[in-house]
Amino acid sequence: MSSSATLQSSEIPDLLATFREHVAEDLQVLATLHDREPDATLLQQLREVDFPSSLTLLPETEPGIEAMTLVKQALSALATDPDKEVLDELAADYASIYLNHNISASPEESVWLDEDSLMCQQSMFQVRSWYESHGLEIPDWRLRPDDHLVYELQFIAFLLDRDDQMETLEKTATFMDEHLLRWLGNFGERVLVRCDTPWFAGAAALTAAYCEELRDILAEVLQQPRPSREEIEERMQPKRQAEAVPVAFTPGMGPVV
Repeated sequence: MSSSATLQSSEIPDLLATFREHVAEDLQVLATLHDREPDATLLQQLREVDFPSSLTLLPETEPGIEAMTLVKQALSALATDPDKEVLDELAADYASIYLNHNISASPEESVWLDEDSLMCQQSMFQVRSWYESHGLEIPDWRLRPDDHLVYELQFIAFLLDRDDQMETLEKTATFMDEHLLRWLGNFGERVLVRCDTPWFAGAAALTAAYCEELRDILAEVLQQPRPSREEIEERMQPKRQAEAVPVAFTPGMGPVV
């Protein structure tokens, strides 16, 4: 092996660590977009870093590129010092999506995966178990459940920024498969077509595209192909216990089935 090849190989862990660190930062920024309505300070901070071009992982798929363009246009259209009317419009759209569920695009996993579209169902407890296994807990599930989009993005950022072990990357991929990516695409699509402002349309679409492309990169790094949607749904089905076979008794005879 040549010295140059050795040098390149030795650089791989450092490059991967840097990538993970910066992607974790990206995810924290994306989580902020869904955490609250934007104010003048947040919008100015995003302009200063040339968001979304400042993202480490720049989407390359058509949906991702379209989402980035939409966010850029939305941010450009907002005044440097937006007046109360503009901020109130953003606040109303945020409330419509994230608080009042007026457009039926819940930011909570259970609503998408539960048969009755209810909050705080099995998905929430599964996600909570993930958090607890890493010594994490949310402040108050009654105000914002464990399976809220903001918390799931923050948890993935936590995993990526935790250590350099491939095992952690595998856990990250598994969590994305079993939880976030089972519903985020539907959320992004529905917000895109139903919300009232280009800002939140772009934020939802960009987040969905970003996470899909991140998962593709993890598949390449881990050298493990992504499971199909059908495989994931089969994996997540509750294990059924064998039903007891009823036994009938007839006088003068032994038990018969």
